Amino acid sequence: MPDSPFTESPKTLPPKQESRENSASSPPRAEGAPAPPAAGFNQLDLSDVMLSALAAAAYHEPSPVQAGFIPRALTGGDVLGQARTGTGKTAAFAIPILERIDQAKRGRRPSALVLVPTRELAVQVRDEIAKLALGRKTRCLAVYGGKPIRSQISQLERGSDIVVGTPGRVLDLLARGPLQLEQLQCVVLDEADRMLDIGFRPDIEKILRRCPKERQTLLLSATIDKGVERLARRYMVKPEIMDFSPLTKAAETIEQHYFTVEEMRKFELLVKLLKRESPEQAIVFCRTKRGTDRVHRKLSQKIKGVECIHGDMQQGARDRVMRAFRESKVRILVATDVVGRGIDVTNISHIINYDMPQSSDDYVHRVGRTGRMGREGVAYLFVTPEQGTELTRIEMLINSQLNRDEIEGFQAVAQAAPPQQAPIDDAPPEPKPPPPGQRPRRRHRRGL
Repeated sequence: MPDSPFTESPKTLPPKQESRENSASSPPRAEGAPAPPAAGFNQLDLSDVMLSALAAAAYHEPSPVQAGFIPRALTGGDVLGQARTGTGKTAAFAIPILERIDQAKRGRRPSALVLVPTRELAVQVRDEIAKLALGRKTRCLAVYGGKPIRSQISQLERGSDIVVGTPGRVLDLLARGPLQLEQLQCVVLDEADRMLDIGFRPDIEKILRRCPKERQTLLLSATIDKGVERLARRYMVKPEIMDFSPLTKAAETIEQHYFTVEEMRKFELLVKLLKRESPEQAIVFCRTKRGTDRVHRKLSQKIKGVECIHGDMQQGARDRVMRAFRESKVRILVATDVVGRGIDVTNISHIINYDMPQSSDDYVHRVGRTGRMGREGVAYLFVTPEQGTELTRIEMLINSQLNRDEIEGFQAVAQAAPPQQAPIDDAPPEPKPPPPGQRPRRRHRRGL
């Protein structure tokens, strides 16, 4: 970027690793025996405590994002990382935070603050940090709306080293006083583009202005558009830019298909597709909350293990559904785009776009819920006959054509009956004469 205060990093990225995070190929170890060091991570100058935690979590090899991001973040400088979801971004910033927290200066006020766009992502990031903090006395708290604020205030007053939260609730806690940022060493903006998309820019800027100037800022985003760039220019100090985005927007491990289907036949197609594919776990994306409830209600009558989630649900119910989905107690999750970003569930094998997403970027993020960390996945898009242009936009964005699919014996689009034409030799019928005493009606030509 010309005339930019950013410090560009070399464009050469770390080589793609064969083994991936969360691999289950590690040999069993005797109970009580110390965990062996994570072979790939021991090249990153990490502490023995962290290597043991990584081994216990079955993280054997760093992903390209982790291998490139962690060493830079460990230096204490600002880093701006561009990478799509599902590439190990959470561990990429969580590991440097845990390694750099000054244990001697630990107190009741947080040393690190992580801002995320959704409640579900706040819970997921907190759980990931807790897993990687094995062997440490690090306290991590998630704060977000939909839960009683009094309990979060009480936990903050008892002390927390890392706070993960949505901007609105963080700003509320700052205004009330229990959350204080004087001892903050690091701020993370996770899924920054999404936070800006849903209108969190004013809240984010208010929070950043209250953070100490002498701090580390880590920003991670799937895309670096003008909004993200302006935020980085204003609140980061000569950040090193690292681009881990592939040449194509969609993961190479995801098969992508589309069906042409009439609106009234989409539900019947959905049922037949789920029966044909028998997915391990799947997310069915709908565009509206009401549509999500309707599809969930009808699908529950035909298939077992179906739940739904959207923004109008109580937070307790949303937490319960996501917990059951992560534990594989729910097989089919019908959802709005509230789970379209950042949510990491290991066993998602299929994504079904029941409704066309609002934007082509939303399609990429929806599909990114599967094929994560190198695993294979399948995505389907339901396209009505009027939505051909939107399909073309998606294909242009991902630089690839989706494969057309059909369900054998199922007619997704009704074939119009051929128009009946009168024989050419037939003369038009003679107009009837008007009744006696009435003027003949004037014939007018209809405008097209």
